[in-house]
Amino acid sequence: GVVEACLLHMLKRRAAGFLRTDKVAALFTKVGKTCAIAGDVCKKVQELQQQVESRKNQPNGQEPLKRQGSTTSKTPVLTPQAVKHIWVRTALIEKVLDKIVQYIVDNCSKYYEKEALLADPVCGPILASLLVGPCALEYTKLKTADHYWTDPSADELVQRHRIHGAHGRQDSPSKRPALGIRKRHSSGSKSEDRFAASAREYVESLHQNSRTHLLYGKNNVLVQPKDDLEAIPGYLSLHQSADSLTLKWTPNQLMNGTLGDSE
Repeated sequence: GVVEACLLHMLKRRAAGFLRTDKVAALFTKVGKTCAIAGDVCKKVQELQQQVESRKNQPNGQEPLKRQGSTTSKTPVLTPQAVKHIWVRTALIEKVLDKIVQYIVDNCSKYYEKEALLADPVCGPILASLLVGPCALEYTKLKTADHYWTDPSADELVQRHRIHGAHGRQDSPSKRPALGIRKRHSSGSKSEDRFAASAREYVESLHQNSRTHLLYGKNNVLVQPKDDLEAIPGYLSLHQSADSLTLKWTPNQLMNGTLGDSE
């Protein structure tokens, strides 16, 4: 979107096209007549648009019979945001956006007014240079809003707490309980399998993943299930998902995978 705003800044009417509502498409089409790289992008975009349209015309999104079982790639599923920026997006994924922008900068008098951003002798080349980095990446899987890969991992958060809390509790173990579940018996009963699976899923959730991430973790938090029972030490953790916060507690015995005969 930002790149498109730069490309559309003070674009000449003749370059944008008098009757075309998609000015970016008009610009790429016009540049593609004299720039071979931009011409290739135009062909790829047209193919993508045709595939998207054919997909819309199919009932329930099914592929035509002639395409079933074929070795060709499936029709790409593009989000409305991707379709909106399909020209810049395609050039970016094909790793040629920087070259196209550089060509436009070198021939800016054909497409832009004198006060345009890309016609500026400093800002124009800078924009083309800034796009070299993004064009060097492989966009095999794009990030979505529910990913938190930039946040610290669960291990780092627990290690930070262990460092800061070492002076407060002397009875805290120096080593974090192993995050693994080991089955005591090999009877193969369904109830034990479900129990082990649920325990393993929770233990794995303590680590960084695409759905939730660990905000805080503390070991040896005592919980008293009933008045006549002793307090049980366990692992307390606070998790964040896309729409909620979840507080979890697990006994240390379950964390270690040595539940024994405890109820």
